[in-house]
Amino acid sequence: MSSPRLQLAHITKRYPSVVANRDVSLAVLPGETHAVLGENGAGKSTLMKIIYGSVIPDEGELLWNGQPVAIRNPSEARALGISMVFQHFSLFETLTVAENVWLGVDKSMSLPQVTQSIAAKAAEYGLDVDPFRPVHTLSVGEMQRVEIIRALLTDPKLLILDEPTSVLTPQAVERLFVVLRKLAAQGCSILYISHKLHEIRELCTACTVLRAGEVTGVCDPRQETNASLSRMMIGAEPPALEHHDRQPGEVVLRVRDLRLPREDQFGADLEGISMEVRAGEVVGIAGVSGNGQRELLYALSGEDTRAEPSAIELSGKAVGGYGPAHRRHLGVHFVPEDRLGRGAVPTLGLAHNLMLTRTESIRASGWIDLKALQRQAADIIGRFNVKAGGPNAAARSLSGGNLQKFIVGREIDANPKLLIVSQPTWGVDVGASAQIRAELLALRDAGCAVLVVSEELEELFEICDRLHVLAKGRLSPSIARADATVSQIGEWMSGLWLARQGAHAAPEAH
Repeated sequence: MSSPRLQLAHITKRYPSVVANRDVSLAVLPGETHAVLGENGAGKSTLMKIIYGSVIPDEGELLWNGQPVAIRNPSEARALGISMVFQHFSLFETLTVAENVWLGVDKSMSLPQVTQSIAAKAAEYGLDVDPFRPVHTLSVGEMQRVEIIRALLTDPKLLILDEPTSVLTPQAVERLFVVLRKLAAQGCSILYISHKLHEIRELCTACTVLRAGEVTGVCDPRQETNASLSRMMIGAEPPALEHHDRQPGEVVLRVRDLRLPREDQFGADLEGISMEVRAGEVVGIAGVSGNGQRELLYALSGEDTRAEPSAIELSGKAVGGYGPAHRRHLGVHFVPEDRLGRGAVPTLGLAHNLMLTRTESIRASGWIDLKALQRQAADIIGRFNVKAGGPNAAARSLSGGNLQKFIVGREIDANPKLLIVSQPTWGVDVGASAQIRAELLALRDAGCAVLVVSEELEELFEICDRLHVLAKGRLSPSIARADATVSQIGEWMSGLWLARQGAHAAPEAH
């Protein structure tokens, strides 16, 4: 048995309102792929930031190749050979992809050399990244690909990956796993955070489980089941979803031949998008980030009002030129993929964040009924089991999964006629994911029309009645969930449905 490459001994990190890590010990061997598993808010991200030098622990020590080290910043971590891909990105939006990567690699490389390296790595790993694009034009999924490329270009001895596959097709996940196994075989250690338990069981050779900041178990995930890992992580198995077959009702959303040119040179043109979503059904749209999802969601939510009025209909009413407020008045509610910034104002409390999309607590005189607002926020926190310091807790103080539960809860609580949700459970633990998906199905069973845009195929297969795929600005035919397969949808995500749609592709309902 070789000695650990990285060893954490009795790490503790306290914040004013919470102990993020308490007496955590962990060892990672050379060439080992080690999973860190836990609920949202269990302390995983804080622990990884301590390893990467972004956070300084209050107690305990780190040993690198058996020698005590004090990693005071990410630059010192990279000098040791530690690279990290964050779930929440650390990119400068005004710079290009190549310039962002250049900031995190050996300064002996010129910008043209870095640009060439990005293109080579992107091709090797099957990650579609344009080195010349400004980061502010990228989707969330495209930003994550940039982070992965930047980390891999440093040839790390320890690679920390936080939810790295959430925006990849099944085929791209397989290619990434080939690369990670090759890196491990060459001696690179990998710390892998994912809420996809099947990935952990397939890829990882060791697993440390955290609950409420403490280590509650260490195991070989290859010898475990999804159920046993769930019990170690949350103390129970998430409840099974109940998906009741039912006949959908009237058409709530109808999109007819929606064509929109991209608003910037790096976007995607929407080419003849046609679809329907009926009351009492969940329709899913799969696809790799950057294929027109953002443009379609902006058009449907009313943030982009360039569409022909008749191209988008809500309950038979042409709304292509209506903005978000008018569409909300007609019963449309929307959950964006970007939790902080668009879904919530980071510095505002949860109660005040309700006013982004809810106006019930604003009196006719224009005054805000603060008590009613706080009661409303408290009800959502309780109903959706949001771990927060109360209705006035700042949005940025919540873990990603808990903020997602609050935002989804805010829109569901509005009793919408049409709910459009983008990436509903990205980076959310298995327990919270099950709860969000169950709430979406309950909303559907109550007669709401639900449109889900997700790169999580397992999620789409679990909750949707019908599926589409968006690729290169074009929408595939719809296919019943019962007739679809993961491999087929994965191929369609590459734009191959025109050649392969076959007999199973269902025509649109009329």
